[in-house]
Amino acid sequence: MSTIEKALAKQKLAQHEKLDTPTECQAKADNNIQEISSSSVHMATEKVNNDKDKIILNGDRLNERGFIYSPDSAHHIQEEFRHIKRKLLNNAFGLASKTLHNSNLIMVTSSHSNEGKTYVAINLALSIALEQNKTVLLVDADVLRPSLHRELEFESKKGLLEYLLAEVSSLSDIIYSTNIDNLKLVPAGKPHHLTNELLASERMESLAKELAERYPDRIVIFDCPPIIGVTETPLLSDLVGQALVVVEESKTKTDDVKTAVSQLNSDIALGLVMNKTIRSKKDVYGYYGYGYGRKNQ
Repeated sequence: MSTIEKALAKQKLAQHEKLDTPTECQAKADNNIQEISSSSVHMATEKVNNDKDKIILNGDRLNERGFIYSPDSAHHIQEEFRHIKRKLLNNAFGLASKTLHNSNLIMVTSSHSNEGKTYVAINLALSIALEQNKTVLLVDADVLRPSLHRELEFESKKGLLEYLLAEVSSLSDIIYSTNIDNLKLVPAGKPHHLTNELLASERMESLAKELAERYPDRIVIFDCPPIIGVTETPLLSDLVGQALVVVEESKTKTDDVKTAVSQLNSDIALGLVMNKTIRSKKDVYGYYGYGYGRKNQ
């Protein structure tokens, strides 16, 4: 090859390299754009998931169904629950807290089913959430007959049972924020054939301890199964500092209340709430008598 031919070949090669450079740069730019887009999509997905995990409660529906959604709602029961929560808050954070184990953990139960314990648990949580400096966590521990998601009208989600089965890695995975600033929820989760045994497990004990110690300024309310006929419910009373036993007027037998109360830990603070009392012919559904004191007093 002559010197001229070599020079022409070299010039042609240089031209090809110049033409290829923009293409390579464009490819790199495209890759960068793709990486940025993927990152953006991932961040957007995380945001969507977080928004999805937040439970939105319908205030109008809650008001219609007799729940306390705002200071101006369900006025006929507002004052009743104020009296109840004051006792509980004083025991949780006042002088009595020094004599109670896990004083900020409260179980709500009844002798038998259908006496209104979930109604009381929800309204108690909503009432405490109205406090300026208090937060409340409502846990659906009635894993045999979970009703929190049905009463508050949200889709069932992973919850207590998934945590007890170690199917979720962290307690925070089952604690859901709501559109009420001071209220968080833990659903019951999916049904399982060992639901009762799981309530009596060491992992349940660890959960109670973590809730009591990690958030000492938060009230935790457990909507628990009825006492009579469910051997695990009395065991739950060993994990909490306070208990409310719901009694339905003109239905719950006195002997059943005595039997139920006798099965609870004698060291907890115990409250009795009378539900569905008849005030007048016009108001046949109300709330309400109230008693409170240490069980062994």
